[in-house]
Amino acid sequence: MPGLRDWLRKASSDLKASKKLSDDNETLDCSVFHTQQCAEKAFKAFIVFTQQAIPKTHDLKFLLEHCAKIDSDFLFLLDESIVLDAYGYDSRYPSDNFYVDKQSTIDAIEMAEKILITIKTKISL
Repeated sequence: MPGLRDWLRKASSDLKASKKLSDDNETLDCSVFHTQQCAEKAFKAFIVFTQQAIPKTHDLKFLLEHCAKIDSDFLFLLDESIVLDAYGYDSRYPSDNFYVDKQSTIDAIEMAEKILITIKTKISL
């Protein structure tokens, strides 16, 4: 069973992939997808840290609320969770309704990094 460090390593890997993919305008959709993945795995790392069962969901708002039941400080990440959550779904398949530009991608990377750093700080890593 994956442990805390495994979840954090995967979250960090997703953040790194997102940064690399953001260098090419043709892969911005892939970049923002990885920001959602980073946040999801970071929240799940905190849940593992608290020795609770990981909910079977990709919904960042749900995961955030789960973490906030343990530590209400997490609620300051609500806006970031809502923005990034959409990238987990909207960026995966072709759609006439989805477009992401360079600035939105940079913002998403900063949001994912904020979530990951917050969680690493909470668990003292």
